[in-house]
Amino acid sequence: MANGFEEAGRVEPVRIKGTDGTHVGGNFYEQIGGSATFEKLANKFYEGVATDEILRPMYPEEDLAPAARRLQLFLEQYWGGSDTYQQERGHPRLRMRHQPFKINPQARERWLLHMRTAVDSLNLPQLQDAELWAYLDRAATAMLNTFED
Repeated sequence: MANGFEEAGRVEPVRIKGTDGTHVGGNFYEQIGGSATFEKLANKFYEGVATDEILRPMYPEEDLAPAARRLQLFLEQYWGGSDTYQQERGHPRLRMRHQPFKINPQARERWLLHMRTAVDSLNLPQLQDAELWAYLDRAATAMLNTFED
């Protein structure tokens, strides 16, 4: 497995282990409330993007709802929900899909700023918040494709 994906391209669900090493209460997707939680996360995130002078130009669509839905479906699949994202769009190929956009450290920081607001709106337990945030931080770094302003 590389970058959270199995060889066949299906996203592997993330499972949280308790202190005894056994899996705790289903997968992460189920633990944090399923689709409704990821919908809230994506919608809150795009509320911030809508007025961001650095990120908003990366979205040519007038309506950000389709982008919010894509993010929601991707995160649901990554964290153990349905594979609707893959059925509709194929393998995520995140770096390839983001390559046309100038993603520098400033864009990364703006993305994380809005994502932090969105994650905070979920009021997740500390363990789940930390697990989700660690992934989002790594993903934001992985999307960097330039260090130019």
